Amino acid sequence: MWGSQILRLGPKLYITTPSPFARKCRIVAREKGLSDRIEEITADPYGDAPALLAANPLVQVPALIAGDGEAITDSPVICEYLDTLGEGPRLVPADGAERWRVKRLETLANGVLEMGVKLVLEKRRPEHERSPSWIARWSRNMALGLDALEAAAPRAEPLDVGVITAGVAVTWIGFRHPDIDWRAGRPNLVALQTALEARDSFRQTRPEV
Repeated sequence: MWGSQILRLGPKLYITTPSPFARKCRIVAREKGLSDRIEEITADPYGDAPALLAANPLVQVPALIAGDGEAITDSPVICEYLDTLGEGPRLVPADGAERWRVKRLETLANGVLEMGVKLVLEKRRPEHERSPSWIARWSRNMALGLDALEAAAPRAEPLDVGVITAGVAVTWIGFRHPDIDWRAGRPNLVALQTALEARDSFRQTRPEV
């Protein structure tokens, strides 16, 4: 009852199309049959878009305004919220060992993305302001995280939010860091990406500049 009321009121999801964290939420919305009931709004975090600022005082995407007007931020929270509203199998198990397995994988993949985002931001600084030591550390940490994801050997089926995040992570690294060969020595992640990017929810949300 409460979920259906929220859907009628029309949640709004603030995104940018390159954002991997926003992409996670958009994929979950599609997988749960919610995409036609959630308005996706492109907002410029660097321009301090007023609507985004109202939704998230940190001016970051993704940010969701639920049907009751309450704001929900941070992609894991938004994804879990959407999972409770939509149809079909749960993408975030409610409890037990399976829940923690999925959340561990999601957290690891999110960490890989965070290292990649730090690299992007550092490389956007004027060259004389860049820190070679931080670039080296974040590159190393991202590679270590990818190795851990490879060892976890996530599979596209059954789909869950951990698997989704891992797939989003490797595609985004290829998109933002084409000089980094994340595929080398990681056949499990290559197979995962190939399978996931064939799904409608992934095809419809591929990152764009």
